Amino acid sequence: MEPRSCLSAKLTGVPVLRSAPLRVPHWPLAPGTGPDFGAIRAEFDVPEDFPAEVLAAAERRAAEPPSPELDATDVPLVTLDPVGSRDLDQAVHLATRGEGYRVRYAIADVGGFVGLGDLVDAEARRRGQTLYSPDRRTPLHPPVLSEGAASLLEGQLRPAVLWTIDLDADGEPVAVDLRRARVRSRAQLDYPSVQARADAGTLPDALALLPEIGSLLQRRAAERGAIQLGTPEQEVVAGPDGGWTLALRGDLPVEQWNAEISLLTGRCAAGLMLEGGVGLLRTLPPPRPQDVARLRLLAPALGVEWPEDAGPGLVIAGLDPTRPGHAAFLEEAVILLRGAAYTPFDGAPPQQPGHSGVGAPYAHVTAPLRRLVDRFTTEVCLALAAGGGPRQELRAALPQLPALMAVSDRRTRDVERAAVDATEAWLLHGREGQSFSAVVVDTDGGPAPRKGTVVLDDLAVRGRCTGDELSPGTRVRVRLVDADVAARTVRFELEGAA
Repeated sequence: MEPRSCLSAKLTGVPVLRSAPLRVPHWPLAPGTGPDFGAIRAEFDVPEDFPAEVLAAAERRAAEPPSPELDATDVPLVTLDPVGSRDLDQAVHLATRGEGYRVRYAIADVGGFVGLGDLVDAEARRRGQTLYSPDRRTPLHPPVLSEGAASLLEGQLRPAVLWTIDLDADGEPVAVDLRRARVRSRAQLDYPSVQARADAGTLPDALALLPEIGSLLQRRAAERGAIQLGTPEQEVVAGPDGGWTLALRGDLPVEQWNAEISLLTGRCAAGLMLEGGVGLLRTLPPPRPQDVARLRLLAPALGVEWPEDAGPGLVIAGLDPTRPGHAAFLEEAVILLRGAAYTPFDGAPPQQPGHSGVGAPYAHVTAPLRRLVDRFTTEVCLALAAGGGPRQELRAALPQLPALMAVSDRRTRDVERAAVDATEAWLLHGREGQSFSAVVVDTDGGPAPRKGTVVLDDLAVRGRCTGDELSPGTRVRVRLVDADVAARTVRFELEGAA
């Protein structure tokens, strides 16, 4: 993930095109004014600066980078990330192989720089993951590593963990090879420019097959019953005048295709660990039958077609989030994706090893610069791929990681939501009494006056609303009742149909 001057939080059910960002108007603020994001970080105990001894240890490791025996610098890898990224976890090269394909995916070798139990490891366990605020990025590792010696920067010789995954013509893995190697990225590419080149049919050689392979993997995921909501993100964006605004953004097709390469690698990693009898999976239980039944009953009222023999993943894949009814259905479908966890095992596999969002067993291994668990799971996979098993010190660390990641995930969600809420209240403060066009995305279903959630059409703002006739999937006019900056809340009342 990129160092960025905005923060994004998933905003389920918002009617917005998936394929492009939607920018909305903002109100300029005097420099130095606006939501206090530093106070939000302090409220949720976000680690800020690295201790001096950790920085010194990272400097020493960066000065003596590992040099794996295998030389893979002849593979013309490229990185593909958001604009301005410096912490580059992955580099990719795609090619044909007979009637199938060969995916080569180099992952930053953070384990080559950070040892179990050392100072940098201890600090990374305290942080859990890179955290993004609108005004700064709080990295998992010191920048000398995450944006320097360990990052797969263009033209630089780097140690990496190189996955080579052979796919058949149907997109199914038929062979997986994993080993440490020396690599050199040929180019640092970004999503908008690569999307433009994909649209023009001029993709660079390393990514020429990305639309074909990505689309194929998307189809296989749908056939497996994977549930991918594909909902837009609500972003806090820095304005040119020193103020802040909100925007909604859906993934570009090239981002979705690129994500499929990462998901493919995570599935292969999970397969290695399950076969080897030790590891740490990212799990998500299947949807509860009663939740699927409830959604099926709701579908006709929201204009969603649900064939008798179709699973929820296939139905969701065919929705258009620009339609209010479909947007409201996606809001309700979040209930299908509850219960995600990190599940360690050593010996017998977990009773429930799958991830219903992926439609298969899955593990996090592709973002070690910004997510703690990926370094550990990658080391397990390397040991298993070499024909052995992880050393005892690594095995002993696996059961500790779920709790560390739970704390980090909760802190990240809290900070992201608080920053978005604070910006919503700040932008609307002083506009109490004004009317807005909105979409109702959910209601409590209770007696009048009902309570629900609306998303404004002209602003990327989501807020609570009361009204006797709130109904999911409808367009309405609402009046702003309150925008409380201190409490980080906005509240609306229903005026009537739009």
